[in-house]
Amino acid sequence: MSREDFNQKTILVKDIMARALISVNPVTTSFQIAKMMEQGGIGAIIVKENENPVGIVTDRDFATKIAANSLPFETPVGEIMSSPLITINADSPISAAAEMMSSKKIRKLAVTENNRIVGIITSTDLVNQLAK
Repeated sequence: MSREDFNQKTILVKDIMARALISVNPVTTSFQIAKMMEQGGIGAIIVKENENPVGIVTDRDFATKIAANSLPFETPVGEIMSSPLITINADSPISAAAEMMSSKKIRKLAVTENNRIVGIITSTDLVNQLAK
């Protein structure tokens, strides 16, 4: 795939996003989240309050918030999550996801379809697609 293909807007977010999702409530501890990420081999978990998505916790949140500030592992994820949750529609072209990640300086976007979170797309997904 060439850069021109990437910009042609023919590949959609839903074509390359990860559909496996884990979600937790804001009082889940950072330690519990870290174990979930390790066991699931994932780098992000959606935080929901009353079934409504309110944020995301990423592996980067651990480095920049827990480790850098020496916060205890019992810290609730509601205190370290990135919020508000930034989303993109599953039918958007991947170029729109790349532009959004770049402008917002983030590496992961929650993907929505019919106002529900259905997946996550990451900067790694975009790079892997570009490299094909």
